[in-house]
Amino acid sequence: MLTFYFSPGSSAMATHIALHEVGAPFEPRLVLLYKGENRAPEYLALNPEGKVPTLTIDGRVLTEVAATLYYLARRYPEAGLFPAGDIDAEAEVVSWMSFVASTLHPARRIGGARQQEVFQIAEHKLGDKNWATGAYSIADIHLFRLFWRFKGSGLVTPGALPALNAHYERMLQRPAVRRVLEIESGIGYHLPA
Repeated sequence: MLTFYFSPGSSAMATHIALHEVGAPFEPRLVLLYKGENRAPEYLALNPEGKVPTLTIDGRVLTEVAATLYYLARRYPEAGLFPAGDIDAEAEVVSWMSFVASTLHPARRIGGARQQEVFQIAEHKLGDKNWATGAYSIADIHLFRLFWRFKGSGLVTPGALPALNAHYERMLQRPAVRRVLEIESGIGYHLPA
C-alpha cells in the first residue's frame, strides 16, 4: 500500500503526477505547509526533515522527489517513465534529475538573475527535443514542476524560453498532469514567495 503525503504546488507535485502516470493505487494525505502541519510531531516522526513529498510503501518511508520518482518509475515499468536497460539513457535521466534538484530548485530561493540564468541553462539543455531525454520520463515530470512554479511567478518574459514553454504545453496535455492540477488547485495553492 502506498501512502502519499503532499502539499499542493510543492515539490510533491512531481510525485503526485508520477503516481497518476503509473496508475498506482495510493492513499493521499494532505500536509499543509502554510499551516505548519509539516512541523507537527507526528509528521516529523515520519519525515524528520519536515518536507514533502513523503511516500510510504507498506509502511517503509521514502523521501525526496528524485527518490520517489525513481521508485515509481522502476516499480511500475509498464508506464515507461524510466529507460531501464539502456545505460546511456538511464544516465541522461539521472543527469536531468540531478540538475533539477541541485541547480533549478535552489535557484528559486535565490531568485533574480540566478533563477533566470539556470532556466536559460535548462532551455539550452532541452534544445529542440520534445522531452528532456528524447523519450518522456520522470525527468520531464521533475522539470515541469519547477518550470510550472517559475512560470507562475510571472518572471518568464513573453517569447523567452521557447523550448521550456513548448515542453510545459506538452506536459499540460498529459492526463496525469491535468488531473493533478485539478486536484491540487481544488485544494488551493498557498506557496511562499
